[in-house]
Amino acid sequence: MAAASRPLPARPALPAADSRMAPGGPGYRRMSFALFLAGVATFALLYSTQALLPLISGEFGVPASDASWTVSAATGGLALFVLPMSALSERFGRRTVMTASLVVAVTVGLLVPFAPSLGALVALRAVQGAALAGLPASATAYLAEEVRPKALITAIGLFVAGNSVGGMSGRVITGWVAQEWGWRAAIGVIGVVAVACALAFRLLLPAPRHFRTGSLRPRVLARTVRTHLANPLLRRLYAIGALFMTVFGGVYTVIGYRLTEAPFGLPQGVVGSVFLVYLVGTVSASTAGKLVGRLGRRGALYLAGGTTTTGLLLSLSDSLGLVLLGLVLITAGFFAGHAVASSAVSHTAKEGRAQASALYQSAYYIGSSAGSTLGAVAFHAGGWSGTVGMGLLAVAGVVTVTVMGSRAARSVRVAAA
Repeated sequence: MAAASRPLPARPALPAADSRMAPGGPGYRRMSFALFLAGVATFALLYSTQALLPLISGEFGVPASDASWTVSAATGGLALFVLPMSALSERFGRRTVMTASLVVAVTVGLLVPFAPSLGALVALRAVQGAALAGLPASATAYLAEEVRPKALITAIGLFVAGNSVGGMSGRVITGWVAQEWGWRAAIGVIGVVAVACALAFRLLLPAPRHFRTGSLRPRVLARTVRTHLANPLLRRLYAIGALFMTVFGGVYTVIGYRLTEAPFGLPQGVVGSVFLVYLVGTVSASTAGKLVGRLGRRGALYLAGGTTTTGLLLSLSDSLGLVLLGLVLITAGFFAGHAVASSAVSHTAKEGRAQASALYQSAYYIGSSAGSTLGAVAFHAGGWSGTVGMGLLAVAGVVTVTVMGSRAARSVRVAAA
């Protein structure tokens, strides 16, 4: 009897259920669609002038290298302000900062069509880019906090897919509207579309459940930034994002000039429709998780770099079909590489995720600004071949950085053996 009365050994405590969102779970679809719309609005506004550069050049009587500043100013403003905006999101919340950013950006977007000069247009675009800085880093930090780790790359891929849809729809819409009513009307239409996206985003995005208020003290922020920059893996990911975006920014800033000139001579509406190839980016970004699962992160980056290189080489042809195929491959490679690198940043950073993502976004958009400017300068100096040459150098940089990562990982394994 004494033995029978002995208490049973306590069962080990079960791990607490992960209350973060998973695919198919409550709120996941609303969250995904809300951030998809935020991505649409961000890229539609950010690159609203890119397909219109030949028309802007014509109205103000400036070359491509000057007109390209309407793109570079916006992406440069975003690159400069993304880190401060990420710090605000640590204090005031991701959803609050994203909402405020969209409100300011769409308001400026409705003023851009009335710019009286190229200088005023560039200034407004810089303000718009600075306002949009609250979206990218805050969105990836929100996902890292609210979504289960195994679903993170898929969720970020959907946000990046929204970027590709925004970039595509913005350019297609502006192309056809501009052909009939001019570039100012085209940018106005994009502003109205962005207003609708911003309203739907605010209504759909679930309130954060796992956000913890951080500090706004500059010393704390500086320490967090130094910690991230001291991480070799994060530094490599930042470089990869910047280099991929250098290629993409250069190609899509100049492609309108190439297609409207000989031997193609396409009208503005048709040139805008060429950006339908962004749909390929939507697919490649949203399937990046499966790609990493099969090839690993570095394998996926090698494939993305190889795809982009093939596309650049094909685009040298004077056959419109081969040029379009080249753009498809460039777009697919870029969006896959971007989704892999950006999700790896969120996965790598265990603390200060908003700052880690902000540093990636800053590098990414510095690459966009550099690509837009250098691509236009290279086009002015050497035609499309010059722009392709610049892109090939940037892809070579991606491959080099990825090889360095492979060697570093191998060294760690050898040391641990």
